[in-house]
Amino acid sequence: MSETKPRPPQVRDYPYFVPISTRWMDNDVYGHVNNVTYYSYFDTAANHYLIREGGLDIHQGPVIGLVVESNCRYYAPLEYPEALRVGLRVDKLGNRAVTYGLAIFREGETEAAAQGQFVHVFVDRQSRRPTPLPETLRAALARIAVPTTAP
Repeated sequence: MSETKPRPPQVRDYPYFVPISTRWMDNDVYGHVNNVTYYSYFDTAANHYLIREGGLDIHQGPVIGLVVESNCRYYAPLEYPEALRVGLRVDKLGNRAVTYGLAIFREGETEAAAQGQFVHVFVDRQSRRPTPLPETLRAALARIAVPTTAP
């Protein structure tokens, strides 16, 4: 029985990109970017979008996003020094939660080195109880939402 390896996502699959540079400390003893660092890249890209495009006030706003689930699939190793781009899209937009699709690309390449997903649940800053997405944030997220396909 042969297993087919999943194909890496392509640049065309993502409507928004955030440039990221690897850092010396990102490498592990094996000479490549450590797996946990990819999650940092994902978080940076999503929050960049929320702040810049959605107007999220991370310091004093009444609503904050908490990550409740995440995953990552690795296709090719990355290392320091490299210029990267993190592709971002919204795979599912709910009333209080959003599921992001993300992929990390080397600058100039069209196939992803890694693909991930994470879920933000938006909560009231004080009570930490789930709360509906503010309309400005919802509108920004809708701009990068991809159509859902039925199984």
